[in-house]
Amino acid sequence: MSRTRTLFVTTALPYANGPFHIGHIMEYIQADIWVRFQRMRGNTVHFVCADDAHGAAIMIAAEAAKKSPQDFVAEIAAGRAPYFRGFHIAFDNWHSTDSPENVALSQDIYMKLKAAGFIATKTIEQFYDPVKGMFLPDRYIKGACPKCGAKDQYGDSCEACGAVYAPTDLKNPYSTLTGATPVLRTSEHFFFRLSDARCIKFLQEWTRGRNGQGQPRLQPEVLNKAREWLAEDEGAGGKGLADWDISRDAPYLGIPIPGTTDKYFYVWLDAPVGYLASLKNYFDSGKAKTASGAPQTFAEFLADPNTEQIHFIGKDIIYFHTLFWPAMLHFAGYKVPDNINVHGFINVSGEKMSKSRGTGISPLKYLELGMNPEWLRYYIAAKLNANVEDIDLNPDDFIARVNSDLIGKYVNIASRCASFITKRYDGKLGDHDPAAAKLEHDSAFAHDEIGRLYEEREFGKAIRRIMELADAANQYVDACKPWELAKDPAGETRLHCVCTSALTLFRDLTIYLAPILPHVAERVENFLNVSLAHWNDVSINLAAGHQIANYQHLMTRIETRQVDALLGIESEPSAGPKAAVATPSPASAAKAAAIPAPNASSPSPAAQVKSDASVTDRYISIDDFARIDLRVAKIVNAEQVDGAAKLVKLTLDVGEIENGQPRLRTVFAGIKAHYKPEDLIGRMTPMVANLAPRKTKFGLSEGMVLAASFPDDQGGVFLLQPDSGAQPGMKVK
Repeated sequence: MSRTRTLFVTTALPYANGPFHIGHIMEYIQADIWVRFQRMRGNTVHFVCADDAHGAAIMIAAEAAKKSPQDFVAEIAAGRAPYFRGFHIAFDNWHSTDSPENVALSQDIYMKLKAAGFIATKTIEQFYDPVKGMFLPDRYIKGACPKCGAKDQYGDSCEACGAVYAPTDLKNPYSTLTGATPVLRTSEHFFFRLSDARCIKFLQEWTRGRNGQGQPRLQPEVLNKAREWLAEDEGAGGKGLADWDISRDAPYLGIPIPGTTDKYFYVWLDAPVGYLASLKNYFDSGKAKTASGAPQTFAEFLADPNTEQIHFIGKDIIYFHTLFWPAMLHFAGYKVPDNINVHGFINVSGEKMSKSRGTGISPLKYLELGMNPEWLRYYIAAKLNANVEDIDLNPDDFIARVNSDLIGKYVNIASRCASFITKRYDGKLGDHDPAAAKLEHDSAFAHDEIGRLYEEREFGKAIRRIMELADAANQYVDACKPWELAKDPAGETRLHCVCTSALTLFRDLTIYLAPILPHVAERVENFLNVSLAHWNDVSINLAAGHQIANYQHLMTRIETRQVDALLGIESEPSAGPKAAVATPSPASAAKAAAIPAPNASSPSPAAQVKSDASVTDRYISIDDFARIDLRVAKIVNAEQVDGAAKLVKLTLDVGEIENGQPRLRTVFAGIKAHYKPEDLIGRMTPMVANLAPRKTKFGLSEGMVLAASFPDDQGGVFLLQPDSGAQPGMKVK
């Protein structure tokens, strides 16, 4: 086994001028999953971040709010905890760039760069807003990009073509504060000599280098972009890397530059230093723990050659993190990053997030609606890979993927088998089923492959591999039919073995999903009475006689109405019930065994709590029930659905006539695990006939058939059937 690793991991510092958006949460989830995996491998990880609390934007926003910048930032910072707690994001330390540690470290880096000859001063022309009476920061100047001509670009870089330039290069500039045309005034500024030959040589080597694990420091797309910037300095016809302006004139919210009275560090100099400031605060507080448990100082930690420094950032800040940041650190004598892991943006239904277009998602609203944070963690992980690609949050895909994978495949294994162990065998596992030996071996053997995918941040591929194992486990349960074995006294021993092997496979899947679903993993630990904290726990066999606890519900399905509420979509009036006809009893519940349609599922636990606010909310009126059109349907055909793990395509005769011919309906029902299609043909069953049709990737589903089961399908799913003599089209009342 290779030696354990010591990792210093950060995410990009959020600007402290507003609440988190879904892009922040995506990045934090990505890093948190990777960190949790590393800890399961036995590695020591220090996961820190901080608020970026300086800059003109905060100064101006605080002024507009009639607050001091410190009070303004403190209010923003006070609202961070619900996001972290809500989405199970476990930072070890959260700090601020407006801190003594950041002042000391930023000024120390500056003084060391100055002593090494990397700081120069020059008088520059700078835009000044004659109405506001201040020099304008880059982000408060807009105009047309000097390279591609795109309009309304900021004064430091173009979002359209990625060009980086000086504000004075903009065409037709204007102040975003007042709309005034800025005027040029002179001011002395301080520059980091990024164009210095020593700096260029270092960056050429560093960007092409590898980390201590032998992996490239930068992703191919990021390296190619860095080479573009560096190639300009190698005679490619461009201007080369320009020296970096690191100062701003008063008034400015920032860290004073030593030796001056009216100059401050540009926010992009001290912001990344905030990574180190948060780490120093963490070590100085005594909360940091080393692998050996021995005390260690911040300086000793950074000086340790085994320490790895890993950053997770968005693609919009590559320039600062692959050029300025490593060069600053290197020439100031600090440790340089081992990896800069870059991700793309998150879009909603193929569109860039925009509140005005209805494509913005509030993470806090997500939590307030009672939506399970692990739904989102799973969906985002399923979309992420090691490339710099945008990901898309598609509401229909979100619902289908989570309900299919987590409920229909993963949770389904435990819910179908656990009750047999607790009710028939006093909660004690039996011998493992010899017929499942290869399946159990393959499941445990996959941990190296899945581990490699986690390490490489190929979360989507890891999930696909995990779901392949879940499919195999479900196929095993389907083939063994424990619910049938339970009916035959001669099948008792086999039933015990089958359920034991199924729960072993479920244990393995939980370990593999634990970095993504930490809360579920904790509950499964209690249920199975085992530790799931270590990646290699899959190699530990669950012995006969091992005691497990009663199975408790692990996760509910996503309801369409929840996602509609999140997106601010008004639900269209439906002839169907507003929620469920009634809350299922502990014994049995009638439920729709089909693809979830709007307003057709039982409320989530959080939604149910809200609905219990008054006794009246628990019930529906007779008028509500009368709106549900329940009809007897005859199944005239049933067939498998290619590419669907749980669905059967039913063709139903509901007694409808169209153009003199019977009009048949199609319904996709999630009963594949419980019925052979050929056994269903000719049967009668009730259906919801006035449920709005729902388009799926397999076709249009025109209603729902009704089935009964325990929660989570424990003990099987049973299609309801009317008494003999019922005919297609008869109304159920």
